[in-house]
Amino acid sequence: MRQHSAGWAVLVGGSIAGALDILFAITFAGIEGVSPVRLLQTVASGLLGESAYSGGAATAALGLVLHFLMALLLAGIFLTVSGRVAFLARHAVVSGALFGIIVFLGMRLVVLPLSAFPHPVTFRPMASALDLLSHMFLFGVPIALAARRAVHGLSERAAV
Repeated sequence: MRQHSAGWAVLVGGSIAGALDILFAITFAGIEGVSPVRLLQTVASGLLGESAYSGGAATAALGLVLHFLMALLLAGIFLTVSGRVAFLARHAVVSGALFGIIVFLGMRLVVLPLSAFPHPVTFRPMASALDLLSHMFLFGVPIALAARRAVHGLSERAAV
């Protein structure tokens, strides 16, 4: 079996999670009549506030970069913790889903309110339920599966 490094786990897990999460968000926003550019500007508004909406494609690109940086950072955090808490790596699907719940709540209850995000944070039932499921299975699980590969590879190398 091929062994993977911590860097691989962060890059692959974070990139897959970031891609699946943003694709879900763009799709859901499109159903509600919001363009991909506007959605990505909304991501950038966490840093830039209301001015993100007047920046055109540049702030949309910034929103995409910020989204992936956050996904990579969160993948790094999960990998670090799963290297210390064996349950997380052994039970990647369950721990990934739980991590997705934590990320969902952390973003909605901590990050967005403390950022420059210029909108009230809401919990519309259907949108929130779908976003929660997205964070659980499209974000948390890919990160946890990549971390499991790296953690098991690292523990096997340490035993040699």
